[in-house]
Amino acid sequence: MRQRTSIVDDRGLINNFAYEPPMYIDDEPRFGFTEFAEKWNGRFAMIGFVLLLAIEAVTGHGLVSIIRSIY
Repeated sequence: MRQRTSIVDDRGLINNFAYEPPMYIDDEPRFGFTEFAEKWNGRFAMIGFVLLLAIEAVTGHGLVSIIRSIY
């Protein structure tokens, strides 16, 4: 497929040397509660919960009692 390299302006004049690249608009927001961020947040929360259960199973004490024994 050949690119169109001539542009016609508002007055009907042809500019053979200009090329306007296609514009893309990204509708997905980059900040806040995006689907990508929430998926990773949920995955890390699940990993943390499983690790907390594993620590409790190995030591026999819950997280609060472990923190209380440190301080």
